[in-house]
Amino acid sequence: MSMPVAAIVPDPMRWKALVVIAISQLMVVLDASIVNIALPAMQQDLGISDTNRQWVVTAYTLAFGGLLLLGGRIADYAGRKKMLIVGLIGFATASMLGGISTSAGMLIAARGLQGVFAALLAPAALSLITVTFTDSKERAKAFGVYGALSGGGAAIGLVMGGILVEYTSWHWTLLVNVPIAVVAVLLAVKYVHESRATGDTKYDIPGAITATLGLVALVYGISKASTDGWNGTQTLAFIIAGAVLLAVFLFIESRSSHPLLPLRILLNRTRGGAYLASFFVGIGLFAMFLFLTYFFQIVMGYTPLTSGLLFLPFSVGVVLSAGIASQLLPRFGPRYVTFAGFCLAVLGLYIFTHLASSSTYWPNILPGMIVTSIGMGLIFVPLSAVALFGVGNHDAGVASAVLNTSQQIGGSIGLAFLNTIAASATGAFIVSNRLPGPTNDALVSGYTTAFTWSVGILALAGIIWVTLVRMTKEDMKAHDADAALPAAH
Repeated sequence: MSMPVAAIVPDPMRWKALVVIAISQLMVVLDASIVNIALPAMQQDLGISDTNRQWVVTAYTLAFGGLLLLGGRIADYAGRKKMLIVGLIGFATASMLGGISTSAGMLIAARGLQGVFAALLAPAALSLITVTFTDSKERAKAFGVYGALSGGGAAIGLVMGGILVEYTSWHWTLLVNVPIAVVAVLLAVKYVHESRATGDTKYDIPGAITATLGLVALVYGISKASTDGWNGTQTLAFIIAGAVLLAVFLFIESRSSHPLLPLRILLNRTRGGAYLASFFVGIGLFAMFLFLTYFFQIVMGYTPLTSGLLFLPFSVGVVLSAGIASQLLPRFGPRYVTFAGFCLAVLGLYIFTHLASSSTYWPNILPGMIVTSIGMGLIFVPLSAVALFGVGNHDAGVASAVLNTSQQIGGSIGLAFLNTIAASATGAFIVSNRLPGPTNDALVSGYTTAFTWSVGILALAGIIWVTLVRMTKEDMKAHDADAALPAAH
């Protein structure tokens, strides 16, 4: 006679814990776009040279992207709640140091420190969703909130950044993180339940060193491409060094008894498809924010605040479609919900390929922005859920870190690659039309060329997704049944 299956008792504080996770994720996502809006004011106030201004952004992305895998594993082993709180406190402290900076060096160092703690904070927050919500329908709703913030947070950051720069000063674009983090820490202490990996919890030191150095070298090399070009000596040297170090890292992981990144996480077809798609989404989506911001401010002549406000419909669209996606996910499964999202996002970006210097917000930009936002909401929710599906409690943090890393590296490549594409197209337009310099028509030629590339990249991501991801709603239900069984440790 078989024993009855013991049902897991849901965490009674899980929805309040989701509020903490949401605040934490929003703070990390907002940071990049807020600082981008404030960068000209920072540069002028602190006397940062054009050559060094990229370091205000790059110092953060280097530390964040380079340390994410290690941060995810630390969260698994030391405790996800503990690392969430440590990450929040550290991120707020670094933000405060950045906000009171009186020199370029102090600001850049503070931004690097922010990246270090973001690398602890981001994987801890995401992995807490998958270990806190055990029912697939509830988990879909939780990922709906996470996806809405991931997709719409950057646009919200542009609005907040514009408001803070215009009505206070650039200092508050960093200081604003302090009260937000204080609230999140107080709520985390009370409502978030601790979870950590059991069993083998030894750290893979050789893996940690090679992964961190490899990711740092790769991100740095990519960032150099935006100033030195893809054929630049430093660009090629660091990208090659990064690739070699990451190859060594994978070799170490295949031999290690306690790997930093168990290869089973990457080699699972469904999760691997999610990570690949996430990487290309990071590249493709970057075009919309970067080049529409340029278009609003340079071609249309809007202020940073007005430009930020023009992105609000995108945030609203992502939030609404993420809510829809969280309802559709348990009903239809992730494969076709997300593929529909890719089709909409590709259509939305395609609309931007027809921009001209005479284009107006309506009807040339807003329709594309709305269609793209709906598509992105349908993408982000299942993408996050699939990337963490079935990884188990032991590896939730590092699986979250792989998702974050793929988005971070994708975004960095998007920054360098699409910027180079746009600059080359603008230069070619100037030469072919014998212009004395970059006119609005020349600039728009560059923007639309970059949008055309981003359409192709996002279409490729959709094909990868529908080809590799075969998870069905029945698989999700089966996972719920497995989760109801007592865990064997």
